[in-house]
Amino acid sequence: MASSALTGKIEADVEIKSSPGQFHEMFAHKPHHVHHTCYDKIQGCDLLEGEWGKVGTIISWRYVHDGKAKVSKQLVEAIDPSKNLITFREIEGDQLKEYKSFVATLQASPKNKGSGSIVHWTVEYEKLHHGIAHPETLLQFLVDASKDIDAHLTQPN
Repeated sequence: MASSALTGKIEADVEIKSSPGQFHEMFAHKPHHVHHTCYDKIQGCDLLEGEWGKVGTIISWRYVHDGKAKVSKQLVEAIDPSKNLITFREIEGDQLKEYKSFVATLQASPKNKGSGSIVHWTVEYEKLHHGIAHPETLLQFLVDASKDIDAHLTQPN
């Protein structure tokens, strides 16, 4: 049985200028375009199985984290367009060298006042052992990538 010290959940909010629908669309239906918005972080996303925007789809990300090139094979576990929510479960790749499970969920919601949105990232994980750090730098990576994506979505044509 896993010790609670091995499991965790971390969260972060990012204020963006784009609409919740625009941001959700980028991850749900156009993740293969994300690298155009933040190439210093994400080099590409490939469709391996399924269809963009569908639960059960398997995608592969190529990215740089902490100065190292990494890969991530993920299952799209949930998509709810009405809530602008999408959940990715790591099924293969560099994260599973340190984590038994790794699930990232993003939800974009309208801001209470004014235009724009709040993107809420939730990362739930189980570390392989106590020597593994909590994934705060990965959460910050997601926050920083979200800001880059937003800048791309809101730039004048």
